[in-house]
Amino acid sequence: MEATVRVIARDGAAGVTHRTVAREAELPTTATTYYFSSIDALLTAALTQCMEEDSARIEALVEAPGGATLRALAELMARLLSPPGHLLAEFELCLLAARRPEQRAATRRWHEALAAFARRFTHEPLRVKLFTHAYDGLLLQGLLADKPPTADEFEELLRELLPEPGPDAP
Repeated sequence: MEATVRVIARDGAAGVTHRTVAREAELPTTATTYYFSSIDALLTAALTQCMEEDSARIEALVEAPGGATLRALAELMARLLSPPGHLLAEFELCLLAARRPEQRAATRRWHEALAAFARRFTHEPLRVKLFTHAYDGLLLQGLLADKPPTADEFEELLRELLPEPGPDAP
């Protein structure tokens, strides 16, 4: 799977063939065709693995001693952009899933992990939804920026999305 992600990061999803992935993994082509009968199956597996890894990282923040912090998430976001290859491949895989409904199931745990993070700060359904939608947008804009945002810059934006409750909050 890592070889598939590296090929996508370098060449885009269109560059994924059994041969290019096998070459990247330094395996015979038969190894990839044995486990994945089609390129769609290979791409779906890559998307699933990426989403599982991302979900686990967010879930670890939620379950960390002391609970989730916006600073920890901001630092994670900055790390994802340095270097950006893996994140770039993930976005490309997600865009493929937009066209292929059968691949969307892989993104559900990811969405729930983000929602669980947001619920550590608010129970307002609209704010949770805003955060889960904005998170990926912040990372995508980070990929597009000439200079990726720092953890401090991400934290400032996250505080707007999930402000700490005021002293009169229940």
